[in-house]
Amino acid sequence: MSRNLLDIRTLEPQDIHDLLKLAQNFKTQIRAGQTLTQSPQRVVGLLFFEGSTRTRVSFEQAANYLGYRVSNFASGGSSMSKGETLKDTILTLKYERLDALVMRHRSSGAAHLAAQYFGGPVLNAGDGQHEHPTQALGDALTILEHKGRIEGLRVAIVGDVRHSRVARSNAWLLHKLGAEVRFIGPRALMPVNMSMLPGTAFFDLEAGIEGADAVICLRLQRERMQDGQISSVKEYTRLYQVTRSVLRIAAPQCLLMHPGPINRGVEVDDASADGDSSAIHDQIENGIYVRMAGLHWVFQEGSPQAKAKTTSIAAPKRSPKSARTVLKAAQGKAKK
Repeated sequence: MSRNLLDIRTLEPQDIHDLLKLAQNFKTQIRAGQTLTQSPQRVVGLLFFEGSTRTRVSFEQAANYLGYRVSNFASGGSSMSKGETLKDTILTLKYERLDALVMRHRSSGAAHLAAQYFGGPVLNAGDGQHEHPTQALGDALTILEHKGRIEGLRVAIVGDVRHSRVARSNAWLLHKLGAEVRFIGPRALMPVNMSMLPGTAFFDLEAGIEGADAVICLRLQRERMQDGQISSVKEYTRLYQVTRSVLRIAAPQCLLMHPGPINRGVEVDDASADGDSSAIHDQIENGIYVRMAGLHWVFQEGSPQAKAKTTSIAAPKRSPKSARTVLKAAQGKAKK
């Protein structure tokens, strides 16, 4: 029996809590130098139609830690470059006997189409302007580690909301777990129908960030924009760049986040990106553990087990603050 991980919007809050608990368990085990009990041999296909560094590598790492094998596919080297449809590509991979499929695609809804034809678990690694569920889970894990909770927090999502699948997944997750969501950006970069997303729109940066407990900066996605949506990058930077001075308006010890890749000097300045408030590197590392959780969860393999190794895994070194793990919210009752 298996299931899919296609979006956050349709997940129950309890599913989100379960995924975050799984991710934290995996993180604790990997950092302690433990190795997981050997999972059933699985082959996971990574099918990426858009460029990716963080998501692809972290899915590879996640599969390796779980004892799965990975098969990589890219659109340029596939039969789609010869005119094959996405449906037929998915059916081909199905009959190549892959056990699960991780897919990133430029079209919204592509992951749902893949789930119709693949016949096994499909994990959405980002589809167009729709969703990026594992990024939102990694961001949530990072907030929980630093803040100890999500319920009751004020989280500001700043920048190109209209074109951002990360913004949508984060908004749904944060809302489901009881946070106040704020969208900040120019009117042209806000979704046409804001009522479809759980959050409040602000067009002034300082007004939106005031009192925020966490700020998530978004990449300015110029490749998806139509001409004239912003007057200029310089003007956008002047009005919406997150800087140290802007963060002083937020709540004390406000967390600064960015899903990457960062356009330094545009969405955020160097002093903020590399400063004490930044949790950007924690987001990257946590991407591995939430993707381990996602792969484990879709196969419904039960509780993860670990056994001690005689030689330790070289876990990344982090400060005590960034390694702090408090999952008070994830252990509570799901907010309905």
